[in-house]
Amino acid sequence: MLSRSSETLQFFRAWLSEPFRVAAVAPSGRALAALIVSEVSPAAGPVLELGPGTGVFTRALLARGIAEENLALIELGTEFAAKLSADFPRAKILCIDAARLREIELFGDSPAGAVISGLPHLSMPPRAVYSILQGAFAHLRANGAFYQFTYSPRCPVSRPLLDRLGLKASYLGGTFANLPPAAVYRIQRRKTPRVPEIRVRPTTADNR
Repeated sequence: MLSRSSETLQFFRAWLSEPFRVAAVAPSGRALAALIVSEVSPAAGPVLELGPGTGVFTRALLARGIAEENLALIELGTEFAAKLSADFPRAKILCIDAARLREIELFGDSPAGAVISGLPHLSMPPRAVYSILQGAFAHLRANGAFYQFTYSPRCPVSRPLLDRLGLKASYLGGTFANLPPAAVYRIQRRKTPRVPEIRVRPTTADNR
């Protein structure tokens, strides 16, 4: 396993080669990692991680008690995917675009309980973000949650896009102990509003 300084150098090199895909010059810090996994427990079942990079969030998930074999890591960067394979040999690692999530089999009949996302949604076109969320929620159980971090002061997924997918976002928390400071949002399916029962009073004709 690489040291923290080696990981930072690898991350910086990846950013230099593809700044729009990586979108950060250094890996996420431990405070952000602890925040984004704070609501995830082994009871959640399988966990899907998008854009794990050097594995900072992955290690935080393991520290929360998630079994390595219950992790599916989706990483497009070949250099990061190779490192993840070496560091987490029992996890399911797929070197593919996260926008293709709907096309792949992940956990069989056991849907994921949580999705942890390190993807740079703000630098992606809306169509790509839509495909990623649609695919992720196709693998997520009904009461599961999608956790997304951002460097922006607001949710990185626009309200119109959330509305179109029937989702809602809520602020989980933020940390200044990250470079740069970051926030985490929890995205979930909206509950279908309960339609009130309408009772029709019988007319005189109905009583004949």
